[in-house]
Amino acid sequence: MDPYTMLPGLADGPIKPITCVEMHTAGEPTRILWSGFPELTGTLLEQRAQAKEKHDDFRKLLMLEPRGHYDMYGAILRSETELVATGEADIGVLFIHNEGFSTMCGHATIALGRFLVDVDESIFPRRQQLKYDSVSGTTRLNLHVPCGIVEVSVPTLPTGKSDPSRSVSFVSVPSFATAISLQVLLPERYRWPELGNRTSVTADFAYGGAFYCLISAEELGFPGGLGEAEVQKMDQATKLLKEAIVTNPELAFVTKDVVTGEQGYLYSIMITDTSLGHVAVAEGTAGFKTQQGVDSEESGLCFFANQQIDRSPTGGCVAARVALAHAKGALVGGEKRVYNSLFTRAYPALSGFVGSVFESVEGRQWVRVQVAGYAYYTGYHCFVVEKEDGIGIDGFSVKDVSKY
Repeated sequence: MDPYTMLPGLADGPIKPITCVEMHTAGEPTRILWSGFPELTGTLLEQRAQAKEKHDDFRKLLMLEPRGHYDMYGAILRSETELVATGEADIGVLFIHNEGFSTMCGHATIALGRFLVDVDESIFPRRQQLKYDSVSGTTRLNLHVPCGIVEVSVPTLPTGKSDPSRSVSFVSVPSFATAISLQVLLPERYRWPELGNRTSVTADFAYGGAFYCLISAEELGFPGGLGEAEVQKMDQATKLLKEAIVTNPELAFVTKDVVTGEQGYLYSIMITDTSLGHVAVAEGTAGFKTQQGVDSEESGLCFFANQQIDRSPTGGCVAARVALAHAKGALVGGEKRVYNSLFTRAYPALSGFVGSVFESVEGRQWVRVQVAGYAYYTGYHCFVVEKEDGIGIDGFSVKDVSKY
């Protein structure tokens, strides 16, 4: 349906209609933009830089209110990248959130897997080149993301459409631990009340396409763990911890890529709790999706970007957590672990992400991790901006209103 026919008079607006499909993975939204974004050129990283510098208004109007919200997440399809041109990748993507552009996103990758199998060449020009494996009943695609290539396996029905009853999986870029049981000193301005008299905390750091700090709820100052999650207080604590880390030049090594040697940035603080399983399992709740062959389970609460809360278990961080557990000797090849968020833990209808070591090479510090989860469609949008709408072109956040 032509949006110009639906909405007469908007063709002369400052931004032409933007078409998106809406999905969620374990409760976390992905707004997949497939039409209406300005032209970008060059390599995927060059396209990302152009989008950040010249078209950040598009990110804001799609992620923030009145069209989105503080915790919205998005993906911009890029049909042409340098790795698509060489045949190494089938399509590229840029990830967006409330603060900017991510280097990796696992939950969005799972959603994109289903979407890209379901669409035709008008949206995904290389759709017919994808390989279908009749033995496993899956379609394979290589997704070019800013941190590299992610290999995605999508369960597929005989009709050629994705099968929502089976989990999508992806194999991560090389993932690794950068620091284990590191003492992080906290200057007075970065301390929070729950610390008591402590002046430091002990945390782990790992990479799964982005850099993560992993700290237990107890170590953060919350002895009740995530079973008694005090989200607002944890928000403040993780914000201060992140600031203490990124402002300390002596801790720059925790965000250094051991494969490329490049310096990255700290994307997220993940609060972990290894004592919690799925509520539905403990209570015997009917309808819970059992995950066969799983060896262990843990929960987490992820604050990423500008203190967004991830509803999902955070796919990139699952890769980082598996790599960390492998480095500690706590998760060997062949073992599977379920990673829950607060939401997948609490709701019988939601499943956590299953993580396992897919590839390890003796003598190398990194592993590649397989992450599996479920994604579902929630709707479709055609967004517009009227030229008279002063806030609609930029978006706003209730949390940030005090800054103005």
